[in-house]
Amino acid sequence: MSGHSKWATTKHKKAAIDAKRGKLFAKLIKNIEVAAKTGGGDPDGNPTLWDAIYKAKKSSVPNDNIERAVKRGSGAEAGGADWQNITYEGYAPGGVALLIECLTDNRNRAAAEVRTALTRNGGNLADPGSVAYIFNRKGVVIIPKGEKSEDDILEVVLDAGAEEVNDNGDTWEIVSEASDVIAVRTALQDAGIDFDSAEASWVPNLQVPLDLEGARKMIRVVDALEDSDDVQNVYANGDISDEVLAELEED
Repeated sequence: MSGHSKWATTKHKKAAIDAKRGKLFAKLIKNIEVAAKTGGGDPDGNPTLWDAIYKAKKSSVPNDNIERAVKRGSGAEAGGADWQNITYEGYAPGGVALLIECLTDNRNRAAAEVRTALTRNGGNLADPGSVAYIFNRKGVVIIPKGEKSEDDILEVVLDAGAEEVNDNGDTWEIVSEASDVIAVRTALQDAGIDFDSAEASWVPNLQVPLDLEGARKMIRVVDALEDSDDVQNVYANGDISDEVLAELEED
């Protein structure tokens, strides 16, 4: 799940489990293929590809896999799939809104897997447009905390278009307009500040506070969706407090 909450950071750590790593690698490779197909195979002239490669390297995807994905996407090597972007809207239990981004070579399979993951876990598909208005397209950059304070980060990124810096526990989350994410990322690079990811994301403008049981139900739905090879990202507007997050981590 990607989103505007500490849970996103916590779940990112848990994604390093070996059972999930294969799926994560496959999704990152797909992103690289699509970026290379759309904007060409030179990351210096294709910021989307640059960011996709950077994120893959941060997640320890082998360089050979990355290079082959670039070649397939750019057409330099055969074997690239005809990936299609599809976004579904839905609800988790408790009225939590979900935006589900898929990257698939089979629309029918993707739709069936999304519907099944939702209905088996107490959620449901929503009509197009009924959920999307709850989310704004934003640039989101995640930085490991290290020794940098919020003021240190703001000083570097404010002139690049950053709107806010959020404390996500072990990381800082910088939010900007989606069009400013490259400028924010570049400002960090110029200042020698390491970052985990920099990408356009869907950030909720309205959040639903969740108790422990509500949080468990939302996470169950998100996990089921992310288990599909066709699902790239799941964005949710469930708000998990520090107290509830601490209880979850004890489970």
